[in-house]
Amino acid sequence: MEVTRYYLKIESLDNFKDSYEKKKDLTILKEKNLDICFVKFLYKEIGKDFYWWDRLVWSDKEWFDLISRSDYQLYTLRILNDLGGYYEVLSDKKKNFEISYFGIFRKYFGKKIGSYLLSHAIKNLFNQGAKKIWVHTCTLDHPNGLNNYLSRGMEVYKKEKIEFQIT
Repeated sequence: MEVTRYYLKIESLDNFKDSYEKKKDLTILKEKNLDICFVKFLYKEIGKDFYWWDRLVWSDKEWFDLISRSDYQLYTLRILNDLGGYYEVLSDKKKNFEISYFGIFRKYFGKKIGSYLLSHAIKNLFNQGAKKIWVHTCTLDHPNGLNNYLSRGMEVYKKEKIEFQIT
């Protein structure tokens, strides 16, 4: 199956377009004292409908190595006390931040929660001194994914066709 992958970036808070969708019961937390079981759970459950397969073969050591990186951050969205979604961030010494994984649980689709979470991610990373924030998405991701990134002020800087094998 042919898939289109998009690489998007935003390099200035001046280009950012906030979602203004804050609801009173939403909280976003930076997770500390990470546990690989929790991180695996988020990845598997949110990614299962979108072919997030690359990490499914990882050993516990590979998961531990990821969450032990000094540049790794994980933020969770909670709706009251219910887990609603998350985003993962990796960064480099030049202050380039990659939103490596981003998603919400299916039961929250269509409620503008994704736009709120992405707005938080962008503002949060610029507040950490980001020079560039980038992400990639593809045609296998949620149909609103690409539009959410574009609506927050990100721009496509690379587009490629890749072959994806569904087994």
